[in-house]
Amino acid sequence: MTDSRMMATRTWPFDPTLPRRDNGFFGPDSPTWKVWTHPTALIGFQRAVTLEHFDPMLAAAVADADGIYTDPRGRLDGTLSYFLVVAVGDSRTAVETSELLMRVHARVTGIEPVSGKRYAANNPDSQLWIHVTGWHSVLKAYDMFGPGPLTPEDEDRYWADCVVAAELQTCAKSDVPASRAAVREYFAEVRPRLCTSERAQRGMHYLLRTEGGAGRWPLWASSRLIAPAAIATLPKWMRVLGDFDQPAALDRAVVPAARAAVRATRSPAAMQAVLRGTLPVTRSVLKWHFANPVAESPETVTPAEARDRLRQAG
Repeated sequence: MTDSRMMATRTWPFDPTLPRRDNGFFGPDSPTWKVWTHPTALIGFQRAVTLEHFDPMLAAAVADADGIYTDPRGRLDGTLSYFLVVAVGDSRTAVETSELLMRVHARVTGIEPVSGKRYAANNPDSQLWIHVTGWHSVLKAYDMFGPGPLTPEDEDRYWADCVVAAELQTCAKSDVPASRAAVREYFAEVRPRLCTSERAQRGMHYLLRTEGGAGRWPLWASSRLIAPAAIATLPKWMRVLGDFDQPAALDRAVVPAARAAVRATRSPAAMQAVLRGTLPVTRSVLKWHFANPVAESPETVTPAEARDRLRQAG
């Protein structure tokens, strides 16, 4: 998860007053822009941050940082806005944001208490789990509660985009699954390493149903509204392992209800209204995205090209 301190400093690279300098890594005709700016991304996001805790090293890092309990809005806002900037931001902002995140994560190390092994937030295996579960969860929610599955061609491109986006993290490009079948293989491969602990389950349940308090009531309400839909997308073994299973009748009932809620919030104005009291930085990124449909340069670039340009610019 992204450190909320990024939002509290002037080093946060996203500036909503600047125009879109280029079309980033994917461009307006990409399924990535379509999927990541759809309201179903909120359901997918809650699913993804919950699943992070099945990686014991990530669960330890989140628990030791304590940020989801002391500043849940800041932590969640930082994470989703990072994913969104990479998906739809211009290339310079995406690279600057990722490099800041890597610097913040470099300080996050400690000991996982069950195994006694050292964890590091920038560990490639943990970063890959965050990345794949994020991109998979957002697409899963889009399929289930939004317009429905992408065309085969668009899905192929979506997973190709996922590989590109992973270049901004510490993952090895060759390790990133590049198709639906490869994602299934990845989940099958990592499943024996997934587990929960008391601290992991506490984090999962807190993210599914965040506690109230000063400044938290909008997040308290939205998390509880979204949780049944997020859980409904998950396989039974994950729900049992995480101790957050729900009745099959609720699974069936939540699908039409979630689809209706998604249709009601499909417009940019409605999406921004939903985010106003919960995820203000994410709202700012979305508002900028919809307000700047045309880039100064229509090109898309690779992360390597964007890094080179940033270095050349000093």
